Amino acid sequence: MGSRKNTGKVKKIKELALERIDILMNLAEEEFNKGNYDRMKRYIELSRKIAMKVRLPFPKKWKRRICKSCNTILIFGKNARVRTKSDKNCPHVAIKCLNCGNAVKIPMIREKKLRRSKKYNN
Repeated sequence: MGSRKNTGKVKKIKELALERIDILMNLAEEEFNKGNYDRMKRYIELSRKIAMKVRLPFPKKWKRRICKSCNTILIFGKNARVRTKSDKNCPHVAIKCLNCGNAVKIPMIREKKLRRSKKYNN
């Protein structure tokens, strides 16, 4: 546990880390558009290492856009396929990386809860 005098320092370090992660991810996206895939992967690796070093959860807006197996940015329509699957028990969004074939399923629980609440309120 950290002492109280270090809490201000820790906050500043985490804010700085978030800012650097955001900058690196934007640079990675630019490099993808230019076609420099090696540099893009390096930027993604650096941003992940920064988050781990500071013990900071990776920002959600970037977390869903990275393939965990091949470390590439997923740009829908170019190197990723997005599908909505409406299974009876568990509706979800399926994102498939077209580089390595890795698939991620994101459950749509909130939408299901909203539908239930509307159903019972009417």
